[in-house]
Amino acid sequence: MDFFEAQEYAQKRTKWLVLWFALAVIAVVAAVDFLFYLFLGQKMGEDLVPFLGMVSFATAGIIVIASLFKTKQLGRGGEVVAHDLGGRLVMPGSTDFQEKRLLNIVEEMAIASGMPVPQVFLMDEEESINAFAAGTEPSNAVIGVTRGCVQRLTRDELEGVIAHEFSHILNGDMRLNMRLMGIVFGLLVISIIGRGMVEMLRYQSQGRRRNSKEGGGALLALFLIGLGLLVIGSLGVLFGRLIQAGISRQREFLADASAVQFTRNPSGISGALKRIGGLAGLTKMKSAKASEASHMFFSNGGMFSFGLSTHPPLDVRIKAIEKNWDGEFLESELKPVASERVEKKRERKSPFEAIPGGAVIGLAGAIGQEDHRQVATGHEIHQGLSESWKRAAHDRDEAQALIFG
Repeated sequence: MDFFEAQEYAQKRTKWLVLWFALAVIAVVAAVDFLFYLFLGQKMGEDLVPFLGMVSFATAGIIVIASLFKTKQLGRGGEVVAHDLGGRLVMPGSTDFQEKRLLNIVEEMAIASGMPVPQVFLMDEEESINAFAAGTEPSNAVIGVTRGCVQRLTRDELEGVIAHEFSHILNGDMRLNMRLMGIVFGLLVISIIGRGMVEMLRYQSQGRRRNSKEGGGALLALFLIGLGLLVIGSLGVLFGRLIQAGISRQREFLADASAVQFTRNPSGISGALKRIGGLAGLTKMKSAKASEASHMFFSNGGMFSFGLSTHPPLDVRIKAIEKNWDGEFLESELKPVASERVEKKRERKSPFEAIPGGAVIGLAGAIGQEDHRQVATGHEIHQGLSESWKRAAHDRDEAQALIFG
């Protein structure tokens, strides 16, 4: 695939969808204005224009305040999200080979991008192949993977998945999704207000059936305004979620293209997608909160219609990477645990033997960026460290001794 072209296309599509999202919010404000004009316009007279200005300001204010509230609520940090999804923190000193391999890949990617090493969580009860990145900033980001992901993927495939998740962190996708979810909640509040008005006026009307015609007319007007707010808010939420899902799908294409750029190995990410397709009956996440965090996952964590799906169909994603794909998925049987001797043979006696000159300095100058050369160098640096160095680097006191000599 031409990953640069794919990235540029996904970025452009995202910008257009964000513009449509903003227009949808403006349309909701305008529709609320028109609703009040329709029922109260004749009674307001010369005060109509200032009144509609106040309505616009109030509507926009409600959406903004509700959005900020929801965004703050969502910004709890990746660790909280990981625990909510049933994740277990993978400790650096783990002796499990699959967990060590996972940590090695994450650390190599972090070295290559100049990012802090994110905490890694393993969802032991999840047999499907999936992963997620969560958090508001690279400093509090975490990466989570399912047990099926580490058991059913080869190292290259797992590396492709982790590169995909690092792309989400580097491209700020977590913050973008959080803000979009906040705005959708703001639109939802408009419909909640409308529903509240309808319920309240329906209750009041039961005790005022014998009131004057004028009073009854006023109640009817307010009832219809409440009903209109309910409809406008609901339509706003629907279109907001459709556009949000469209943006999320474009960010998935961007992350896939970035994973190919980082690893220069299209078969890694495409192989992982093919194995997901070969998991008959094991594609759905078990966690009750998986649907709430569906936009974070490597693939759909639940069952959604395409319009509201946060991820493109598997075959579309694979064809974007491999245009000549034959349409066949890969079997996803459990992989036998490889021998640790294979990994140990890749270590070098000297901590930085055979590492290209200036590699570490070059990486420091490319913080927040990543390409296949940096990933390869990160792999060399990581594999060049002895086990004793790695253990020391993960211990607070010994790490200080390593830094200061």
